[in-house]
Order: sequence, then structure tokens, then C-alpha cells
Amino acid sequence: MGNELALVMSQLEHTKRIDKKKLIEAIQAALSSAAKKVYGANQEVDVEFDEINYEFRAFYLKEVVDKIEDAATQIKLEDARKLDANAELGGVIKVRIPNEQFGRIAAQTAKQVIVQRVQDAERQSVFDQFKEKEGDIITGSILRYEGRNVIVSLGDTEAMMPAKEQVPREHYATGDRMKLLVLEVRKTLKGPAIIVSRAHPGLVRKLFELEVPEIYDGAVKIENVAREAGARTKIAVRSMGDDRIDAVGACVGVKGIRVQNIVDEIHGEKVDIVRWDEDPHSYLSNALSPAKIARIVFHPEIPSAEVIVPNDQLSLAIGKKGQNARLAARLTGIKIDIKNEEQHAQEERARMDAHFQEVTGEEQEAPAAAPSAEAVFKTDEEKAAAPPDEIDEGAVTGEVPAEVELTKDEAGLPVIPHIDPVTESEGNE
Repeated sequence: MGNELALVMSQLEHTKRIDKKKLIEAIQAALSSAAKKVYGANQEVDVEFDEINYEFRAFYLKEVVDKIEDAATQIKLEDARKLDANAELGGVIKVRIPNEQFGRIAAQTAKQVIVQRVQDAERQSVFDQFKEKEGDIITGSILRYEGRNVIVSLGDTEAMMPAKEQVPREHYATGDRMKLLVLEVRKTLKGPAIIVSRAHPGLVRKLFELEVPEIYDGAVKIENVAREAGARTKIAVRSMGDDRIDAVGACVGVKGIRVQNIVDEIHGEKVDIVRWDEDPHSYLSNALSPAKIARIVFHPEIPSAEVIVPNDQLSLAIGKKGQNARLAARLTGIKIDIKNEEQHAQEERARMDAHFQEVTGEEQEAPAAAPSAEAVFKTDEEKAAAPPDEIDEGAVTGEVPAEVELTKDEAGLPVIPHIDPVTESEGNE
């Protein structure tokens, strides 16, 4: 039985990729459980693995005593010394259990426990294997659809690609092989659940890392990736340490071969490689390529930027359904408002007109009323000391002199006649 179990263990180790140590522990637990079925649940059983002969050996443990009270767990000293000459009172000896004594029930129990433990070990092995690959690329083949989800074969196990992780314009046919990004690996009652994606921006990032040696070596760094799966991707790259390396050129490759391999893998999706820059003006201008930028006005308190482009570049800067502007905003982390030069000029004129109206409105307010004599002369002493021409109460208060006769209009209101200063001076002469 031991040799047969060892053979099974060797096969499981190679076919299921189960760790040898875990497999030995599972079989030891199975044999121990089977022995207790025969000798009772209170019987202590020890199972050893002989790596030289590649077999398992089962023993039940008995205490050495003078008088036996429990035959299942105790043994007399003279009987113990027949098995072990060094046995002493109060000690414990191991008694070998012949394999044939396990019987049919014991063998069935051992089989069930072994199968269960092997399944648990296999699930744990799959979980550990793919947990380490979270965020990495793997290659799989399409198996079938389950509702809107796609089931992918990864060799010995299966993964699921939910509808939201699928590229809208891609069709997945049975047997198609493609690269996928491992998004998440989690434990469930049915075993490890592996979630993969074709739409995540991380897939393009990892494809560049595989295709461009400079990125793998660290000479070129990917700063950020913005993607609308199936349509367009923008990726920002920079050189690290060595200015002689052209980050964009390294990603494009000779005659565009590197980026073309990536485009082929994502089934013709457009890829814009953008040069990262510390200067936000330059970085944003690069991110909005291929459009040409006339001027950028930053509003750091929001943060946002007003981008002014030539009149013929507006549609190119915005892109189809706003796609170019959206991707540039995600790539740079800046809210973008794009206008052409004509729109910007109109808004500037409107702002200037509004400001002018506000200023002129303040200037056209009514002047303050003339101060009264009491306001001009705070005390009687000041009024007495003032020259006579300054104490013209009529001039100060706006009253008409008494000697001027007032006429009234049709409404009965007094009319102040015009006094010609020249005539008045001639009369005084």
C-alpha cells in the first residue's frame, strides 16, 4: 500500500504541480484518519514518510505501564521490551500497523481524505501561482461564452473575462489565442476565481514593457497611460538619466515595428506616444498632439487650463466626439477647455465691454450735495474770522438772495431767473 501511495503521490506532484511537502502532509493526515477508523478515535496514530524507500509507515502510540487499564492506549513493560529493548515505565513506544489491517473501510476513508486534500492543495497551488501574476500579461485561448462573460482557458485552469473588461469592437471566437491582463485573483468556495481583461490600460502598458527593451531595463519610463479601449490610447514616456535616449523613438522602433506589433495585438487600436515634460505647458501641448497649440492659459486654483488653438485646428484638438481632449485630460490630470482664436477673441471683447460698462457706470453716479454752512464752519469763531465773500450763505446753501424777485411757472413752482454775471457787474458799477 505504501509503494502504491508513493507512486500516486509522484504522479500528482508532476501532473497537478502540487508541492511535495503539502502532498505528504495530506497523505499522512489521510492514513491517520483511516487508522482511527480501525483502532478508535482516542487512539493516537503517527504516520511517517520514508524518503529512502519512498513509502509511508503508520504507527499507533502506547504508554508503557505495569498494569493495563486501557488496552488501546497502554502496553505492559515486558511486552514493550519485545518491541523496543530500551522501553521504560512511563514511556511511549510506537507499534507498527500492518498495511493489510486497514481493510476496505480504512482504504476508502484514506482515498476520500487524499482526494479532498489533493483538491485543496491543487486549488491553493493555482491561487498562489496566479496571485503572483496580478497586473501581468498571460496568454489564453477562448473557450466559450457564459451569458455576457467570456471563459478563457489558461492551461490547467480557467479564467473569466467580464463584459466590462471586453473591448467593444472585438469578437471572441472559440479557440482564439490572445494576450490578457490578470486583474484579480480571489478565493471562492469553488476554488480560485481569476479575472482577466482586454480593455484595461494596464494591458497596453505591459505590452510596451514586453516589446521595448529600454522600458524593461529602466532607461525609459512610462509615466501614464490613458485609454478608450478599441479606439485610442495615449501613453506618456520619458528618458531616465540618459538624455541621449529618445524615449518616443525607442517606443516607436525602427520603421515603427515595435509600436506596430502592439497595435496588431490590440487589433488596430490607435496609439499616440507622448513625450512627458516637467513643464505643464509643454506636457499638455504634447498630450493634445497631433493638434497645434497657439497658447495655454493655466488656472492652478481649479486646476484647469484654457487651450487656444488656431481656427483650423479646433476639431483636431477636440477629436472625434471629444476623444482627443478627454484622453489628454486623463493623461495629464488637468481639466481642459479648448477654444479657437476667434472664440477666445470674442470672449475677451465681451469681458472688456462688461468691465468698461461697470467702470463708466460708477463714474456717472450723481455728485454729492454741496455742504451747508454748518458743515463748512464748525464753530462760530471760524465763521466770524472768515472773509465776507466766504460767508455767502446763499451760495453755500443754494438759497436765492432776497432781493431777487421770483416768478412762478404754471405748476406754481418758483422759477429762478438767469443772472448774467456781466450785467450784474455793470449794475454794481
